Amino acid sequence: MLNLSDDDFDNMELVDGALALNNAINSDTRVEWAETEMARLLDEAKLALANENNEQQRFDAFIHLFYQEWKFRGDRDAYFDSSNAFIDKVLERRKGVPVSLGALLLYFGTKLGFPLKGINFPTQFLVRVSWPEQAPQYINPFSGEYVSQHTLQAWLIGLKGPLSKLKPEHLKEADHPTIIGRWLALLKSALLREERYTLALRCTDLALTFVPDDPYEIRDRGFIYQQLDCNQVAISDYQYFIEHCPDDPAAELLKTQVNALSHSDVTLH
Repeated sequence: MLNLSDDDFDNMELVDGALALNNAINSDTRVEWAETEMARLLDEAKLALANENNEQQRFDAFIHLFYQEWKFRGDRDAYFDSSNAFIDKVLERRKGVPVSLGALLLYFGTKLGFPLKGINFPTQFLVRVSWPEQAPQYINPFSGEYVSQHTLQAWLIGLKGPLSKLKPEHLKEADHPTIIGRWLALLKSALLREERYTLALRCTDLALTFVPDDPYEIRDRGFIYQQLDCNQVAISDYQYFIEHCPDDPAAELLKTQVNALSHSDVTLH
């Protein structure tokens, strides 16, 4: 289990927190290899940028290095593959999703002295770069491209509807626990798609250590237990959700599910 508090996560590099999370979910995560590979790439970056004195040109060279020479890129073919949320797999495959690629971009970029911050934008994770006396710029870690305010507004409308307006709070720096929570939800969703229920259950159990008694996490845990044929535990979790969220449309469906499970054979584990 992951024995880290919110303060612990905030005091760690985001990528180190993600590695700790990955390892808590799947003990096969190659933490030491990932740390060694990141150290190797950081040394390579320092050497590659050593002769560039202009900071903004140096940053452009770093972005070129990350996406063109190291060939990190968004996984367009299998976006929801769980490998995209495990840092060791991202380093090995050079593919990821915005939050995993963004965590690596932040790690290398801040170690190299660039003014970067992570932004938990509603549609996806972004990296903000803030040069003195200039307006902030936003990078899409999935592609390495700068994103305009117009594009951000369009993304927001696509997610929330035509009346949505881009507001300053959408572009605030996110703390690491918030990002890790979003990462955990993404990873759980991917593992459920892959029917890797034991690992998905670990995601839910971890989420409940951060937000105890969350009825939606407990509902999801019930679904996972049902897939694992632990019907009595699933019933208990579904009933908890029904009791605490009676007006949610899912509650009526779950009442039917509870009734069906109650009349099925009980499997003991």
